[in-house]
Amino acid sequence: MRTPIVDPERRPGLSRRAFLTGAIAAVGGLIGAVLGGGGLGYVLSPLFRRHGEEWVDIGRADEVSPGAPIKVDFTVRKRDAWTTVERRASAWVLTADGKQFIVYDPRCTHLGCPYRWDRDLGRFLCPCHTAVFGVDGRVVMGPAPRPLDRFPVKIVGGRIMIRPEPVKSERS
Repeated sequence: MRTPIVDPERRPGLSRRAFLTGAIAAVGGLIGAVLGGGGLGYVLSPLFRRHGEEWVDIGRADEVSPGAPIKVDFTVRKRDAWTTVERRASAWVLTADGKQFIVYDPRCTHLGCPYRWDRDLGRFLCPCHTAVFGVDGRVVMGPAPRPLDRFPVKIVGGRIMIRPEPVKSERS
């Protein structure tokens, strides 16, 4: 008995070559998707992060007496990917009525030296180059090119909140 010869062109179904080509392409595509998905996720992840304003609590509003500024220390936390970096910072807080607050950056606008409040003179004094600022932040004397920089402020539930990036003041 003879076996019939079957022409491969006429055989119904998928040929071995076509099956292996498709299988290799599918496995290669799957490997590419798995490896490329991580990179694509890394590139696109900033689009899905929260971009809310970060406010820092610097204390209770009722602890600030009207008239004289007080220096407050606070901690700024900045999250960068998987790490959180903390740094200590300070600010000068002033209120005239206990409702509206001004918060000054503690660095002189001349060279960034820390200044202090002189209660007797009623002025901020910078020891580096004798810059003097009024209680309103304006330059009274010295080489400072502009008034003191301020932090954006809001009051939430009786707490003073600031954005830790000072806003540069305009030249006076």
